[in-house]
Amino acid sequence: MPRSSPPFRADHVGSLLRPRALREARSRLATGELGPAELRAAEDRAIESAIKMQEDIGLQAVTDGEFRRSWWHLDFLWGLDGVERHVMETGVSFAGARTRNEGVRVTGKLGFSGHRMIEDFEFVADHTRRIPKMTIPAPSAIYGRPTRMPIDRDVYPTLRELFEDLGQAYRKFVRALADAGCRYLQLDEVFIAMLCDEKYRRQMQERGDEPQTLSEVYADLINVAIADIPSDMRVCMHLCRGNYQSTFMGRGGYEAVQDVLFNKINVHAYFMEYDTERSGGFEPLRLLPRDKQAVLGLVTTKSAALESKDELKRRIDAAGRFTSLDQLCLSGQCGFASTEEGNLLTEDEQWAKLRLIVEVAQEVWG
Repeated sequence: MPRSSPPFRADHVGSLLRPRALREARSRLATGELGPAELRAAEDRAIESAIKMQEDIGLQAVTDGEFRRSWWHLDFLWGLDGVERHVMETGVSFAGARTRNEGVRVTGKLGFSGHRMIEDFEFVADHTRRIPKMTIPAPSAIYGRPTRMPIDRDVYPTLRELFEDLGQAYRKFVRALADAGCRYLQLDEVFIAMLCDEKYRRQMQERGDEPQTLSEVYADLINVAIADIPSDMRVCMHLCRGNYQSTFMGRGGYEAVQDVLFNKINVHAYFMEYDTERSGGFEPLRLLPRDKQAVLGLVTTKSAALESKDELKRRIDAAGRFTSLDQLCLSGQCGFASTEEGNLLTEDEQWAKLRLIVEVAQEVWG
């Protein structure tokens, strides 16, 4: 059966490849040929076009493609009170790539006193006939990188105090987003998913953190963040082991975090990376609560090759052996451009992937 509320049978994580005109506008901003207002106008045009394409394909939820961001997480974090841009010695290492060397540092009390992404959401809502979906990083994004962020210890002598303020800052943002009309929110959660990776768990232990404690802290932060949502707002959680220029950071099945994931986090649904064997099997879906959904990320956004419809249906059936088919949906394993660099495929190939998701979902669920 089709679904009338998020997540939808055919859904997507959110980020899209940046169109060439938008990339050129950003380059011209960097050289001083364009001003911020002109860049905003270029973003508006690109987002309007992306919204129309998502609607034409048949998606029931649409995003702005994260076109106003450079990063999936940092642009949001930089907008919180007490957070500043930080130039690191090196970027984050992926399998075969390294990111730009940007990060965050905490120099004051974390808080929320307004955020431009509220306005970003309102733009999408004003330009679509479908459900406008907002994506933001989960709270763990501020702390989960293997190299610890700089924290002013005069401001936060303990991590407990920092996490308390972080949760409340998120809670205020989410409430403000709800007040602006948002009823479909996605929290992008990389660092709970990364706790499935043994190498990453060792890195956390080596820097003095206990992986199980971290997973529970991250779960508590999510629950605080969404504690004040209205009853008709749906919050989903996207799990990702890294997505930078078609590379990844981690591997490992969900068994390592399944209890925290399904029993301690109060979201309505989970977008679960499942495009390759890196994410393990479907067995953890046995624990999926009956009132929640799992969106199977079976279509990879890391390469152009289109998956076989028959193979996607076979894998949906395989997942259905561990939970009800009615609790399942279909999406890409991640977005197409977690950073502005984007994955290694073309825009046409991206749209073909999204069309495939819609077509398979229609054939499976009606």
